Amino acid sequence: MADTTVAEVMAELAALEDPKARAVNEKHGDDHGVNLGKLRAVAKRLKTQQDLAVELWQTGDTAARLLALLICRPKAFSRDELDTMLREARRPKVHDWLVNYVVKKGPHAEELRETWFADPDPVVASAGWALTTERVARKPEGLDLAGLLDIIEKEMKDAPERLQWAMNHCLAQIGIEHPTLRARAIDIGERLEVLKDYPTPPNCTSPFAPSWINEMVRRQG
Repeated sequence: MADTTVAEVMAELAALEDPKARAVNEKHGDDHGVNLGKLRAVAKRLKTQQDLAVELWQTGDTAARLLALLICRPKAFSRDELDTMLREARRPKVHDWLVNYVVKKGPHAEELRETWFADPDPVVASAGWALTTERVARKPEGLDLAGLLDIIEKEMKDAPERLQWAMNHCLAQIGIEHPTLRARAIDIGERLEVLKDYPTPPNCTSPFAPSWINEMVRRQG
């Protein structure tokens, strides 16, 4: 598949367009109609192709960008390239996959975490919080966890949606992973009531931080 062209891939993605998939995706802010399982199958066939991934990203098409993130080589991007890509990634799924599948796997994650964390753009800042949450869970050494709770307590209630979700995830992760801060994390969640009434399907964990923390701790122990 080394000689696959962007035009061929775009034609294949167009052929996979499904109005029902588009309707579902658009409810979540994503403007494409390709079933993600079929998209992953295309990526599996193409395998890693960094040059093709870069070209697909440059099309600006959401499905093409998602495919690019699946076939790229995460460590091949420079810090500045990732920063530019993140600021271009306005669709939620593209943003999430870029952070989770590419930035986290490359050598620039910590530098970008620090850069994005306090960015005035709340969508960019949400990426900084997502990377911080990853560190809370996997490498908390050096993080000011109490300071993070201070920021969450002060700012989460009125934060824009994407940033609020990222802060809430961080709050829950601190409560789950760090028993000495658990009571405070739960207290903050209970007082702010962020996502308290979020509709949660049966057998799924509520994103309301106190419920999330208590359920995950119960499962662990």
